[in-house]
Amino acid sequence: MFTVTVRDHMMIAHSFRGEAFGPAQRLHGATYVVDASFSGPRLDSDGVLVDIGRAAELLKEVLSRLTYRNLDDEDDFAGMNTSTEVLARVVADRLSERVRAGELGEPAKELDKITVTLHESHVASASFERAL
Repeated sequence: MFTVTVRDHMMIAHSFRGEAFGPAQRLHGATYVVDASFSGPRLDSDGVLVDIGRAAELLKEVLSRLTYRNLDDEDDFAGMNTSTEVLARVVADRLSERVRAGELGEPAKELDKITVTLHESHVASASFERAL
């Protein structure tokens, strides 16, 4: 299995509901380093799994719809705690939709999965892996 990973970041604001979140129930900001890993069994005739530049652009485009936003005000997240785990799933789902739509080109049709990891800090992260 081959894997290509690209990295970007996003800055969001949000709050949580529930006593388990303590002071994070108040509005606060978060900056995430985001890794998107594309995995598949075969390389194309050029020896490439996916075009790294295009994969980086695709991740940036997906994150641009989240960054500098208060997620509490976004209809897509109504009634949901936007935990790191939830956001990893959202980014993975949005990337997979665009991969399936052909936005990474022909070689990407051979991909098996996408894994998105959001790094909250240098010591904590959460990931979501989804099949394509």
